[in-house]
Amino acid sequence: MAPILNIDHLSYHYGNNSTPVFADLDLRVEKDEFIAVVGGSGVGKSTLLRCVAGLAKASHGTISLNVEENDTRRSRGIVFQDGRLMPWRRLRSNVAYGLKGLNLTAEEKQARVNDVLKLARLEELADRWPHQLSGGQVQRGGIARALAVKPHLLLMDEPFSAVDAITRQHLQDQLLAIWEKTRKAVMFITHDIEEAVYLADRVVVLSGSPANIVLDQRIELARPRRRGSDALQKLAQDIANTL
Repeated sequence: MAPILNIDHLSYHYGNNSTPVFADLDLRVEKDEFIAVVGGSGVGKSTLLRCVAGLAKASHGTISLNVEENDTRRSRGIVFQDGRLMPWRRLRSNVAYGLKGLNLTAEEKQARVNDVLKLARLEELADRWPHQLSGGQVQRGGIARALAVKPHLLLMDEPFSAVDAITRQHLQDQLLAIWEKTRKAVMFITHDIEEAVYLADRVVVLSGSPANIVLDQRIELARPRRRGSDALQKLAQDIANTL
């Protein structure tokens, strides 16, 4: 089966800067695969995701998605660092926002919203305003909104970096539960290597100037994984040593 995402010889420059952030980067993501991209500050992790999302234009190279075009869904869904819920819309309306422009009846849209709110365990909070939600609930709202469009590829830009450690662990486990049910392909950007090893099928390490992939490590640990296990800690340290 062909990869769902193909990135070939990709380079990106900020403005007129002569040195690219990353250069000649190649990456494949398989259908239903969960990959995490890690690296130090400034190596272009979020920029790479923005290029895949169509929010930034690469200087060179190609990005292609091997998906069927369908006017009832979108090829990509995006979850940002801060949830990006609009304060003037209740949670249900925020989740429905991405459905605008899709060829769905009002009943189908409502069913989509109900399904993803349930999946994110937010159905009882659907009529709350964003300011009435906790940080973790806001992030789950952002995930629900991204899932409502039934994306082939889910893009996540350090989605748990703004919450406390306990909430972060809960969100990680909830994301894994959602992924197990939906089997979306996921590209997850993080600076936390232990988080990457805990979540992903593969961990891709960006490093250098210009950056490129210095390690593409398949994570063979059985699921469900145990935080703090010797095997997970050793793998995370081995990956950290490549930076």
